Amino acid sequence: NIKREKKMSILITTIFYYIIYLLLTAGSGNILIWSMNEIILGAFLSITVALFTHRIFTRRFPLTVFNPYRILLFFVYALGPFFAEMAKANIDVARRVITGEINPGIVKISPGFESDISITMIANSITLTPGTLTVDINNKTKDLYIHWINVKTTKPTCDDICGNFPKWIERITE
Repeated sequence: NIKREKKMSILITTIFYYIIYLLLTAGSGNILIWSMNEIILGAFLSITVALFTHRIFTRRFPLTVFNPYRILLFFVYALGPFFAEMAKANIDVARRVITGEINPGIVKISPGFESDISITMIANSITLTPGTLTVDINNKTKDLYIHWINVKTTKPTCDDICGNFPKWIERITE
């Protein structure tokens, strides 16, 4: 089981590095958008680097995160609920800037996540949505401190700021 896990770790790390390499070298050739030399060199470099770094890579990102179902859920989340909330927040922030209806402040929320990857995803989702910014994370309690452009209450719930983000993130990461 350990050998199988190690092979899987190397394979996932190699694929990740290879995709990054191909994205960085796109447009360099005549096979689709890469040259044959780029395709071969990228495979060789990805395998070589993965052999040396797979332990670090998979320790930082557990193999469960690289489950194809979870990856699909992540893309559905990013292109669906997250994109929709981001679009609504852009319109809301633009309206607030024009009208001056701004009541900024820093509030604390508790999303209820334990894993670092879940906390990171919710913090990034909040920060990428206009009108909110993750300022700090309490490592012990996993509470987030959020700068919010329109503070309506001093004790907001996670739903007030995050909407349905936590439900999606829980499906993806836990």
